[in-house]
Amino acid sequence: MQPRLKQSLRFLQSWLINTLAVLVAVQVVQGIHFRDPGLLAPVLTALVLGILNAFIRPILVVLALPLLILTLGLFMLVINALMLCFVSWLMHPYFQVNSFGAALLGALIISLISGALNILTGNAKARVSIQRRPPPPRKDDDNGSGPVIDV
Repeated sequence: MQPRLKQSLRFLQSWLINTLAVLVAVQVVQGIHFRDPGLLAPVLTALVLGILNAFIRPILVVLALPLLILTLGLFMLVINALMLCFVSWLMHPYFQVNSFGAALLGALIISLISGALNILTGNAKARVSIQRRPPPPRKDDDNGSGPVIDV
């Protein structure tokens, strides 16, 4: 498959996954809703969210790096909630987030759903590999009396 076609398919797959994640968040969280029941608003919301995540989110991550380190990455949820609030502000009549708490819960749900679906479809950037290694060789002069840490 040609690289351009592969990239386009990966983009469309990611867009569809984000659309489904946004739809689930709207169904689960009380403070997030669409104005129209059609499919156009969720598709556009996922597109705007994807564009903002590609261009603005890296800048916010760099600016918030000390907080990310201090909170062991949990501040990323706050950044995702801010992105969701910004999408709500941009698409105000069609997509609304009523409070920051709703945005925080919605961002958590969108992150979990899109992450799980990206892993299931093979669209994730990270790969998990489990390998079994042989145990380290034993020293004969040790007689097994010393401390051993085997992970």
